[in-house]
Amino acid sequence: MRLLVVEDDQRIAGFIVQALKQSGFAVDHCGDGESGLRMALGTIYDAAIVDLMLPKLDGAMLIQRLRAEKSSVPILILSAKSSVEDRIHGLEKGGDDYLVKPFAMGELLARVQALIRRATHPSEASVLEAADLKLDLLRREVTRAGKKLDLQRREFSLLEYLLRNRGRTVTKMMILEHVWDFSFDPQTNVVDVLVYRVRQKVDKEFEPKLIQTVRGSGYVLDAP
Repeated sequence: MRLLVVEDDQRIAGFIVQALKQSGFAVDHCGDGESGLRMALGTIYDAAIVDLMLPKLDGAMLIQRLRAEKSSVPILILSAKSSVEDRIHGLEKGGDDYLVKPFAMGELLARVQALIRRATHPSEASVLEAADLKLDLLRREVTRAGKKLDLQRREFSLLEYLLRNRGRTVTKMMILEHVWDFSFDPQTNVVDVLVYRVRQKVDKEFEPKLIQTVRGSGYVLDAP
């Protein structure tokens, strides 16, 4: 899978590109709209991530021109603008989804994967499962034993990441890179706190316990 990232903020772009590559994607990056348009028209991409505020050619115009050229590449719009009108404007230009900055990297990855899945397998279910735990990516809902669990955005992203890596140990640094936004302090215990919060909702009242600590390594989610 090859993705295009069009983002002029080098720091944000670096985080996005790194996270996408760690998730197994091949990634091309450019920092202005004109280059983004040229690359998108000259290469076949599985999805594109486009910032709206770009030099030379803004993101909305880039998307509009792509659609005028009959490009059907799925596009996730990034923007600091969060009003309903801004979102509508971006989607009307031809974007497929809209993510407001700042955002959790896990959410960006989930949205990109959902866009690709809908484009390639429109009827494919978008539910991750382990035992009686179900996470619906499209509805953004989590249930266990049929009971709906109320997870905050970052808790949802962590649980999704653990489910996507079911049976594999993920380190704290991996969680920071995939779930957090751009301002975390890796010396804090934020991962432990977040895992604790998710466990309280996912495991406390249920059996079997799904989220386990791997001493000295990280965490693993799996059903016995």
